[in-house]
Amino acid sequence: MKIPKRLEPLLQDGLIEEVLAQLMSGKEAEVYVVRSEGEIRCAKVYKELKQRSFQKQTQYMEGRKVRNSRRSRAMEKHSKFGRKEQETAWQNAEVDALYRLADAGVRVPRPYSFYEGVLLMELVVGAGGEVAPRLNDLQLNAALARDYHRLLIGEVVRMLCAGLVHGDLSEFNVLVACDGPVIIDLPQAIDAAGNNNAGRLFARDVDNLAAYFGRYAPELLATAYSEEIWHLYEKGRLRPESTLTGCFARSEKPADVRSVMREIDDSRKEALARELGRMRMASGAKG
Repeated sequence: MKIPKRLEPLLQDGLIEEVLAQLMSGKEAEVYVVRSEGEIRCAKVYKELKQRSFQKQTQYMEGRKVRNSRRSRAMEKHSKFGRKEQETAWQNAEVDALYRLADAGVRVPRPYSFYEGVLLMELVVGAGGEVAPRLNDLQLNAALARDYHRLLIGEVVRMLCAGLVHGDLSEFNVLVACDGPVIIDLPQAIDAAGNNNAGRLFARDVDNLAAYFGRYAPELLATAYSEEIWHLYEKGRLRPESTLTGCFARSEKPADVRSVMREIDDSRKEALARELGRMRMASGAKG
């Protein structure tokens, strides 16, 4: 096959030895099957900047740190340089997330290297060594749907314990390997603690799983895993081995706003009294 231009530098530098086939072409990237270090892997080639849109990326970018202040200002102004830097940050987010999640034991393709907008990573395969299908391409029975749902809930919990939320999880970005589901496509992965959209996007991820698997096992539609898991996370009690029920009792007790305001006011008065005390002591010392 004709060698894509974006893969030529990797061939020249010996990062890959052969391009075997194109696996898929999507809105954000093209994926190729390659031979690298004697193994069959895949190369994700991110599309050029002019072919990409950042209109829906704002909710994902919040909380991502840009160390270089010049780059940060350029990204805020949406200049040509800023858009290029934003694209680089978008790609790096997936690379960083894959390394982080793979180290945490989450079932994602293992990354190997990232070079000039090309991500080399594990090729996920099925039982016969063929390229693993996407979840949405399979027909499931009720038992298998329940099993896959249980496994994926475990993975999103492990992801959250590692501090990340997928942000766009559905049946379209889960591959089914010979030993179970593998989560893919993570450029929009967000910091659970640093993004105000984290809870909402996490709920959407988990609810997407319930909606899909609920086609085959309708009882999953009535579960409340997103609320249960996020509640444990906010309380600092979520662990990869946490026992989940899929049930969550929402508090119907109205908030005692007056009591909260009194506590805030008391704390403010105490802080003011401490500050006045320090000022008097400082003034006495000077006298």
